[in-house]
Amino acid sequence: MPRKLLDSLKARLGIGAALLGVGSILTAGILYIGMTEVAKRLDAALASEQRMARYSVLSTQTSTFLVIATETIQTGQSPEIRMDRITPAATKIKETFTLLHADLKDAVEQAREIGIDEQSRHGTQSLGLARMEAMLNNTMRGLAVPDAEQPRLRAYIDGYATSVDPLLNEAVNTEVLFRNNILAGIEDLRRSLSLTAIVIAGLTVLMVLIFYVVLIRPQFLRLDRLRQAAREIGNENFAVALPTGRQDEIGQLYQETNRMAAALSERQRGVQAEWARLNDTIEQRTQELRAANATLEEIDENRRRFFADISHELRTPLTVILMEAQLGQQGAADGDGAFATIAARAQRLNRRIDDLLRVARSDSGQLSLEPAPTSLAAVACDVVEEIQAELDNAGMQLEMGEVPDIKILCDANWLRQVVVGLVRNSVRHARGGGRLRLAPDISADHAGLAISDNGPGIAPEYHARIFDRFSQGGQPNAQGFGLGLALAKWVTEAQDGETELISPVPEQESLGAEPGTKIVVRMPRVAD
Repeated sequence: MPRKLLDSLKARLGIGAALLGVGSILTAGILYIGMTEVAKRLDAALASEQRMARYSVLSTQTSTFLVIATETIQTGQSPEIRMDRITPAATKIKETFTLLHADLKDAVEQAREIGIDEQSRHGTQSLGLARMEAMLNNTMRGLAVPDAEQPRLRAYIDGYATSVDPLLNEAVNTEVLFRNNILAGIEDLRRSLSLTAIVIAGLTVLMVLIFYVVLIRPQFLRLDRLRQAAREIGNENFAVALPTGRQDEIGQLYQETNRMAAALSERQRGVQAEWARLNDTIEQRTQELRAANATLEEIDENRRRFFADISHELRTPLTVILMEAQLGQQGAADGDGAFATIAARAQRLNRRIDDLLRVARSDSGQLSLEPAPTSLAAVACDVVEEIQAELDNAGMQLEMGEVPDIKILCDANWLRQVVVGLVRNSVRHARGGGRLRLAPDISADHAGLAISDNGPGIAPEYHARIFDRFSQGGQPNAQGFGLGLALAKWVTEAQDGETELISPVPEQESLGAEPGTKIVVRMPRVAD
């Protein structure tokens, strides 16, 4: 605007311009103070939201503490292990208590600044927090008592859970009332500011009606825009972009309003992000609990599977021991041989019991394999030595192929058990054929043993599930529980080995007129 025109306005408007300037300053001051009060109240409301979020975190941490404590009691953990597991959760709860105490102290100051008397309510909240802390400390002391019985420990947990829940609900309800009072005060303040702006605008129009078109009307338009922005902010719509080109009082107020809207928008995004993070945390904890439950189910299944497999493994040595003991009682000529057999079987049975104890003490419930470089020829010799008596009793002839002294990587004890179990399966199902063959099976990367018989074979439709647990190849009168082949496959593959079933046996390898069955167990070779 030209300077000459400005001078003319000063000369002609005189008192009108001064009054307009005073009115504008007065309006800007009132609105600025009002917006400042709005900002303070919004800060207090956001602080209340933050405290409610902390109470939600405290509720989640309390639930986690109760779940961990209950799980340690139900599983019969020792006091030391129990305290090691629950102490981190208790520490997090105490940290949240500390933050909430600091928040409540700040809340009292904020309430005093905006003229709201909330000291009694916040004092009640502080008392509630103190009671929750005392109950947590009492529960921790109770859980740390050595030799305490489960009912007593559960009583501590139940007492803490039933006492903390109403205190948390009371604290959250108090915060909701506080926040609602603040929001109601913001609405009242907004209405007061709007009314003040309208009154000042009306007085200005009456006083300077002559100058309305030239000077007053543009200022009203700017004030209307600012009022609309205040209304939008009051409705939590912070997408306010007031023009900041002019640097007068209203322009500065525009800048402050823009800055306040941007700050409130940022805080709103922060609150929303915090809520989203809290929901994600709850979902994550839920998934972790589900995963933990699935892991527990898997461990339980592994233990049941192990006990079924070990029962199958223990039955055969016990049968041989009983048979040899009966022969000794009947006065067999070779008494020393019978007792030697009993001793050998008892030693092998003792190894199986050691495996059972090792699994029972493990966390996974699975067999503990110990692969090491092993001579394939030595394994074959051990198999023949262990099974020869049973072959003689069955009247079967074993053909032994020449096994080279090749090193394979396996648990020798368990590989021997697997091959012996496969030979026993052949004795059980192919005794009528009268012949068995134990021969090496060697490739570039693997080496193992092949067991062939002259039995009725296995129908093709059963090949796919012959290694399943409790499957017996479709033979309705088969003996045993169908665990041997399943155990053989598990032990072999757990050591990066492989099993193969061939039935009927190829003609060039056949032992007689029957179809026969050939099962191959291969283990990784050790590089020379």
